[in-house]
Amino acid sequence: MTGLLTEAEGDPVAIENAQAKGEFLFVCEHASNRMPESLGTLGLSKDALESHVAWDPGALAVSRLLCEKLDGTLIHQRFSRLAYDCNRPPESDAAMPVLSEVYDVPGNRSMSAAERRSRVEEIYLPFHEAVTRAVADRKAAGRRPVLVTMHSFTPIYFGKPRTVELGILHDADGRLADGMLAAAAIGEAGYDVRRNEPYGPADGVTHSLIEYGIRFGVPNVMIEIRNDLIRDKIGQRVMADYLAGLLAKSVAALPAH
Repeated sequence: MTGLLTEAEGDPVAIENAQAKGEFLFVCEHASNRMPESLGTLGLSKDALESHVAWDPGALAVSRLLCEKLDGTLIHQRFSRLAYDCNRPPESDAAMPVLSEVYDVPGNRSMSAAERRSRVEEIYLPFHEAVTRAVADRKAAGRRPVLVTMHSFTPIYFGKPRTVELGILHDADGRLADGMLAAAAIGEAGYDVRRNEPYGPADGVTHSLIEYGIRFGVPNVMIEIRNDLIRDKIGQRVMADYLAGLLAKSVAALPAH
């Protein structure tokens, strides 16, 4: 250890329902707004640390509900994306951002090489290894993992409202996204569901899909939920029910492995 995390803070990555029998592997990179004690507040206000710039509100709750419904395994990050964004590789400026939307992040400016390295080694690499191992172990056992990364996004970004409610994102492998979008098109949920919105591959958001999905040749998709829809338990349950249906239909439509 290089001194970023204390023993009392525990592991940076959590794995839930590890022995699940289902195909789904849910990954939530922005599950928490908790900051490592050694980083303090990174110079941010309480409001900033509770906002979407520090985490993806509601994403973990919906992920857990989906795991229950689909008997999936969940892997999630236990510290804030501002300490290290596990959906970005170490060489990316966005991995430890100095600016997140309208918020300046003073504690991420002027980091030494050793400080950057400690965040990579103590947050990103354990997360990377946990997801990689989960995918590889399932494949070695003759099981087909289905990778689903879970996110939420703010209804207002740089002062502009977003009308999209649910984004189905993919990179080069669109198999699962295609199935979900097809299922959504014939449904009656009333959500505004769009492909690769409000972000897409050009925005650098598909690192996890590439690293744990495409690299292993397994079906993969990234789900972005507008966070005002999942602020409370009722909204979270409604969204989880809807997504469980889309995911089940899209996997059933995939060719046998």
